[in-house]
Amino acid sequence: MQILRPTVKEFPSYKAALEQGWSPDNLRGSVAAREMLARLEADADAYLATLEDREAKGPLVTLPDGTQMKRIPGFHRWMWDGEFCGSISLRWQPGTPDLPPHVLGHIGYAVVPWKRRLGYATSALKQLLPEAREVGLPYVEITTDPDNVASQRVIEANGGVLVEHFTKPAQFSSTPGLRYRITL
Repeated sequence: MQILRPTVKEFPSYKAALEQGWSPDNLRGSVAAREMLARLEADADAYLATLEDREAKGPLVTLPDGTQMKRIPGFHRWMWDGEFCGSISLRWQPGTPDLPPHVLGHIGYAVVPWKRRLGYATSALKQLLPEAREVGLPYVEITTDPDNVASQRVIEANGGVLVEHFTKPAQFSSTPGLRYRITL
């Protein structure tokens, strides 16, 4: 499995995953998947441009409570083993490792259900870390839910250290979270 920069060539496999109910947004789920499908079908090239947005020129980001916030620089990579397996993304603020309060972590990832438990998230995170170094980050923070043991294992397998238990902001329903840090 490799991570790759999304291209139109892989769209059919990505679109099929969205149509089967998978979403790269583990907070907004199927609502986000439907929005992505609509944007993809309306203008595939414009949608593709939003997946590599190092200048934060893309549309506003919709949080779980419906609040819309300004985007920060970031990009997506797709997990690929001959077909679409999931996505992993990196976001940051230039010149600082700090994130705005509405961004819980530098990295987010999601594997399609039929490809889970194959080590793909662990491998994707390992492959993405050099790109995080390239944008100037000294470390990345990744958050997960206390009951998401699989995600905790992925982070820890890549050198992640638990730095805090915290309560997510109100836009994220004020639920408990775990924050991990991976030093680059």
